[in-house]
Amino acid sequence: MANLRKPGNGVALVTGGARRIGREIALALARDGWDIAVHYATSREDSARTVVDIEALGRRAVAVNRDLAIEAGVKSLLAECASELAPVTCVVNNASLFEYDDAEHFTTEAMIRCMRTNLAAPIVLAQSLHAQLPDDARGVVINLLDQKLWNRNPDFLSYTLSKSALKEATALLAVALAPKLRVVGVAPGITLPADGQTEAGFDAAHARTPLGRSSTSADIAQAVVYLAKADAVTGTTLLVDGGQHLVPSTRDVMFLTEPAAAAETKR
Repeated sequence: MANLRKPGNGVALVTGGARRIGREIALALARDGWDIAVHYATSREDSARTVVDIEALGRRAVAVNRDLAIEAGVKSLLAECASELAPVTCVVNNASLFEYDDAEHFTTEAMIRCMRTNLAAPIVLAQSLHAQLPDDARGVVINLLDQKLWNRNPDFLSYTLSKSALKEATALLAVALAPKLRVVGVAPGITLPADGQTEAGFDAAHARTPLGRSSTSADIAQAVVYLAKADAVTGTTLLVDGGQHLVPSTRDVMFLTEPAAAAETKR
């Protein structure tokens, strides 16, 4: 007997979908009935494993490689996804560049790197999705933001500036690209250990919220799955952080639980 695949929701592109939060999002969308284009930059083996795991769920999947800092490649990404699967109707802008700087160590070059990947690429993908959708079709762009936009601290300055601009772009594009496109945001709290962070330091940082826990990868994926089909939601951001944004902090929370890491950033 033929293995008949159940009808689905369409094709979703998840940038940075090979690893960490992006992989969790890709798998959750697949479980909800989406076929998935798994974007990766350098994680080829991880992307291949994620594709296999999505196919094991009964959905189609393909890995697509792009450097999101190169505009020409970003502009051709949806066309490749369509040729391999079908036209994309959901874009999850999960991939981002996360490098440390602050006011003392700021450089124009670092800011531009962040802006290209974290801001320009999501806007170009939204532009491309809007252009390729028929007038009677509907799509959605989901931008991964950060709770620190509601709870400011000066660490990771260029990253924060790029995410702040993407938050504003989420609202602007929701107006400009309606009604074909909904554009929404998801703002996680501390979710996975950062480079150089100890397990004890991560556990302490993760617990510094009103709920006693910040977000998990599964929490973020659950929010994305909801927003992908929330037809009345656009131009807004869902904070999924255990209330972390409600606890004022003068430093990035990892530095409050990792003194050695804080000292390292000053070298």
